[in-house]
Amino acid sequence: MITTDFLPGSPCWVDLGAPDPQAASDFYRAVLGWRTRSAGPDAGGYAFFTSEDRTVAALGPLTEEGARSAWTVHFCVPDAEATAAAVEKAGGAVRVAPMDVMGLGVLAHFTDPQGGRFAVWQSQDFAGFDAADTPGALDWVELWTTDSAGARAFYDAVFGWSFQDTELPGGGGTYTLLTPAGAGEERMHGGMMQMAAADLALTQGDADWHPVFQTEDCAAASAAVAPAGGRVLMGPEDAPGVGRLAVCTDPAGADFVLLQPRPE
Repeated sequence: MITTDFLPGSPCWVDLGAPDPQAASDFYRAVLGWRTRSAGPDAGGYAFFTSEDRTVAALGPLTEEGARSAWTVHFCVPDAEATAAAVEKAGGAVRVAPMDVMGLGVLAHFTDPQGGRFAVWQSQDFAGFDAADTPGALDWVELWTTDSAGARAFYDAVFGWSFQDTELPGGGGTYTLLTPAGAGEERMHGGMMQMAAADLALTQGDADWHPVFQTEDCAAASAAVAPAGGRVLMGPEDAPGVGRLAVCTDPAGADFVLLQPRPE
């Protein structure tokens, strides 16, 4: 479960780099009911997505040359500089070196050895999103990678996560559950699955971190995707023991998952 007490190594933020922020804002309002609020005149066009007046994600213009539109998952860390050193030692790359963000915290962006892009946040005056594991908010994060063993070794070295393998129904492969270091199973925050490079067309074979957003009605939310300019790549379909989900992209091609959790 993703929460807002932000254990080290747990997701604390997610934001979208978009070529047309207004179009992205319109799309996610149609699909998830989000509102958009500017982060201020000095924020370079950065804005917050809100659900029921709680900040759940963010949006900004693409800033890296040649980058595709994508969601970036941020993980909470106590020391961004130490994390950057751990990333490089484990075979990853530093895309954006740790930097202060208006006194709110320290941000850094990395790439794992399989090409998966992610970020970390060292909180100062801003901890992260206001809501999680509730309709309209982040529910889970997921990594699709061409080398699950290599990814597992990398993220163990960087975050010290614990890993638990489970076999998917019908011979669908192995899904690895991710938990912050030293935390119990109730704090699982994501999953990892090995896929062929051909199945990662959106990233041209690179690993892909993407968010899973909770919705009260997956069928209704996914039905709104295409009219708003996006695409439903899979689903809605039932995932045993999980709920009803759909894999989608927004109008600029950023991928995400909609999830209606199974009733408790």
